[in-house]
Amino acid sequence: MNLPNKITMFRIYITILLIIILVFPFDSTGINIPRLFVSEALVIDFKYIIAGVIFVIAAATDFLDGVIARKTNQVTDFGKMLDAIADKILVNSVLIILAAFGFIHPIIPVIIVSRDAVVNAIKSVSSTKGNVIAASVLGKIKTITLMTGITLTLFYNLPFELYNLRVSDFLLLIATILSVISGYQYYEDHKNIIKEQAKEEEKVLN
Repeated sequence: MNLPNKITMFRIYITILLIIILVFPFDSTGINIPRLFVSEALVIDFKYIIAGVIFVIAAATDFLDGVIARKTNQVTDFGKMLDAIADKILVNSVLIILAAFGFIHPIIPVIIVSRDAVVNAIKSVSSTKGNVIAASVLGKIKTITLMTGITLTLFYNLPFELYNLRVSDFLLLIATILSVISGYQYYEDHKNIIKEQAKEEEKVLN
């Protein structure tokens, strides 16, 4: 396994650690995680701060493995697949957990996970025709906005929360909107391939 793929595997491992930290019932097991009472409306549970630090490290490895793979000419199909899996596990898992605990609205992970499923299906159909779908500009902006929004949410939207500025919510809203737009863009750019595949399968069935 080359270095970029090892970094990607490391991202998967620390994502599992991140998930455990977020969902583990520390209070019911007698493990006390420190809390900081900033105000009556803002109580910081440090397990989310720890999770935020791990999320930032994981996000950084996402950038690092790609840079190393391109610079050292170690880009492989396995690496691309592993990187995509690692990204979805990291982002989608955290979004679902944040929604479950009431930090974000449930519609956000529903839209983003559904969009990813649609885009992955389009990529799968396109690959059977020998076409490789590169990430769109909107898709990249969506990813950056989403990662930043998640990070701020895990850090209790600080320091913006002190000024009643819901920057984390705004970024996640923008990321959700961009998810829909970029997903539709993927479909528009490759709908001919999808229709062609549908016709071929219809012929086989008939």
